Amino acid sequence: MSKINEENLEKALNKKTPEPPKMSREQEIAFHQGALNTLINERNELFKMIQNVEGIMQAHIKRLEELGVKIQARKQE
Repeated sequence: MSKINEENLEKALNKKTPEPPKMSREQEIAFHQGALNTLINERNELFKMIQNVEGIMQAHIKRLEELGVKIQARKQE
């Protein structure tokens, strides 16, 4: 395992974050619209995953109930 140079670490932690590059109004609008489109698509895919997991869980619950196992709903945290 390599030794950590604490001096370099301190310098890195104390550096100010660089200012974002200057963009024209149109570029900034396009940037934010693109980000939103990407995030909307990600959210939609996440929702599909949740639906798939829920469907599989329901199949297991149904089969357990067919086998005589009582299922109690757990309180979600």
